[in-house]
Amino acid sequence: MKVIVVGASGMVGQGVLRACLLDPDVERVLVVGRRALGKTDAKLVERTVPDLTDLSSLEDDGALAGLDACFFCLGVTSAGLKEPEYRKVTYDITAAFAAALARRSPGLTFVFVSGRGTDSTERGPVMWARVKGAAENVVLKAGFKAVYLFRPGIIQPLHGARSRTAAYRVLYVVLRPLVWLLKAATPDSITTTERVGIAMLEAARHGAPKTILENGDINALALAARRD
Repeated sequence: MKVIVVGASGMVGQGVLRACLLDPDVERVLVVGRRALGKTDAKLVERTVPDLTDLSSLEDDGALAGLDACFFCLGVTSAGLKEPEYRKVTYDITAAFAAALARRSPGLTFVFVSGRGTDSTERGPVMWARVKGAAENVVLKAGFKAVYLFRPGIIQPLHGARSRTAAYRVLYVVLRPLVWLLKAATPDSITTTERVGIAMLEAARHGAPKTILENGDINALALAARRD
């Protein structure tokens, strides 16, 4: 498989990148971002693009051609942002990648990381949920072979994965004891960066039983992948 990871510096992106680099079926991993990760691996190809809504350089040199899967993990917190600012990152960049990949690799599987509570109608009262819903919908309409929408809730970071948002990093430390209690009491209320990465690969490789996957579905898909 040849795959592209967008948002590999984020917590979820780190999880799926690790899964891709460890999986023998993945032969090439293209990572696209505004800054280099500073990571080296025989499979890894990095391309930096200053403006992620303008992918013409990647289209022109063939970097987006012949891909089997896109793992789109790019995202920012909506805290402190007005809707136009949040939409520019969450919707505009997603739309740009969906359009470019539909032109160059229309047969790929697009796995989009959204969030629990996303509003598919785009008309609800919660700003971030409306915008995430719009981003999901633009991917669904792009014409790919398959699209899967991951809507995780609580995610436990593993293997050194960490959020780029400082407030979230502090929150994960403070809530660590509670996370373990929740995991023991209600296993499907929590997933991990490792399970998300494995499940995303499984969805791209063999498909998933439904289009929208939440924590329980993600955990089940990751477990199924390990049994194969």
